[in-house]
Amino acid sequence: MLSEITITVNDFEIGGNNPLTLIAGPCVIESEEMIFQVAKTMKNLTEKYGIPYIFKSSYDKANRMSIDSPRGVGLEVGLEIIRKMKSEFDLPVLLDVHQVNEIAPVSEVADILQIPAFLCRQTDIVLEAARTGLPLNIKKGQFMAAEDMKYIAEKAASVGNNKVMLTERGTSFGYHNLVVDMRNLFKMKALGYPVVFDVTHSMQQPGGMGGSSGGTPEFIMPLARAGVAVGIDALFMEVHPDPSNAWSDKGTQLKLEAVETVIKQVQEIDELVKRY
Repeated sequence: MLSEITITVNDFEIGGNNPLTLIAGPCVIESEEMIFQVAKTMKNLTEKYGIPYIFKSSYDKANRMSIDSPRGVGLEVGLEIIRKMKSEFDLPVLLDVHQVNEIAPVSEVADILQIPAFLCRQTDIVLEAARTGLPLNIKKGQFMAAEDMKYIAEKAASVGNNKVMLTERGTSFGYHNLVVDMRNLFKMKALGYPVVFDVTHSMQQPGGMGGSSGGTPEFIMPLARAGVAVGIDALFMEVHPDPSNAWSDKGTQLKLEAVETVIKQVQEIDELVKRY
């Protein structure tokens, strides 16, 4: 099944029968040095394999469970680091927004605005983000049925912006656990929008480590392969040079040195799927 809508980012398109796009980067901006390290590695790898690439990270993790958990470098510092990174590496960037008043400054830097899963039903945020005219990546809430994302996308379209991607990131299954229902990827694709599979966040165990989330990173590779086999348009991964010392998502970020193996495998699967 092909999405009816395609999203143009720089010189490539997401959706339709276009090749798989990779959206990847660290969960949160920890320092300029780390962002440049990840960006350089990812640019080199994606150019080597000819896979369209979008850098992602967050200037603020506004939904941390514990007050003691680090949130990031903040809006102003974070956007300045991203500006420098874009200037250095010429990469398109996806950034998430958590409040209406963040949208205007973030839209001056980002190429895609992301609505976090917990906020996907917040009408004011979706509408204001859509009014920028930028493509939106709206994450399906862990509490949402896939088919109900139709109504969230319609909010953006109501102000004239149908440049929407829908992202699967797992569904709450009891306490401290998420489960990926691969049927959701197909159901959201049927809505006509490009579909993204956030494979690393789907490995979360929310609150599984007391005041922070745990995870099952050993399942990243097999589920990435499975998601691409369903026929997604983009694969979303959080990657980090040293996940065990990351400021957030220690238990789910993919180690930077493992990214090449993932790219090689999912690219072959995507080519097979798109061929037929």
